[in-house]
Amino acid sequence: MATKGHVTKKELTVQPNEITDVLNRPISQELLARDLIRLAYVAKDGTPRAIPIGFTWNGAEIVMCTSKNAPKLSALRHNPAVAMTIDTEVHPPKMLLIRGPAELDVVEGIPDEYLEASGTYQMTPEQRVEWEAEVRSLYDGMVRIVVTPTWAKLIDFETTLPSAVEELVRQREERQRA
Repeated sequence: MATKGHVTKKELTVQPNEITDVLNRPISQELLARDLIRLAYVAKDGTPRAIPIGFTWNGAEIVMCTSKNAPKLSALRHNPAVAMTIDTEVHPPKMLLIRGPAELDVVEGIPDEYLEASGTYQMTPEQRVEWEAEVRSLYDGMVRIVVTPTWAKLIDFETTLPSAVEELVRQREERQRA
C-alpha cells in the first residue's frame, strides 16, 4: 500500500499490454474520440498547470498541436512528464487517465492532427473553409506534442473505481465479514 508521498511498486510497473487493454476498451475508445483532453504538466516556475487542449488519438499516441511560441513548450522541454484526463459530464462520470512523456516535434505548416482535432466542432462547410484559411494565415508552423501512454486507467464507476474508493470498498467488505 502506498503511503503519503510514496508510489507503490505496482503503480510504477504497468505492462504495455495492460495499457493497451485499458485503451482498447469501448468506453476508452469513446473518450479517445472526444475533442478535448486536459493536459497537466509542471510549469518552469515549478507550479502545476492543467489546460484543455484539442487532441487526436492515432491508436498509439495522443497528439496535441500548439503554436511555436506557447509557454508550455519550454516547460515540457524542461520536464516532459505529463498527465492527461478525458472525461464526461454525465452521471456516472467516465474518466480516462493517462500518463507519459511528451515529445515535441516542430513542423512547418499546419499538422494534419490539428485540423483533425478540430474536425468534430460544429461548423458549416463554409465556416470550416473560413476557419482553415484563418489557421493557415496565422501559423507558419506548429509544434506537435506527442505522448505515448506509459500508464492508463479507466474509471467508469460501474466496472472500475478510483483506487481510494476501491480501498474503501475492500475495507467495508472486511468489516461486514467480521
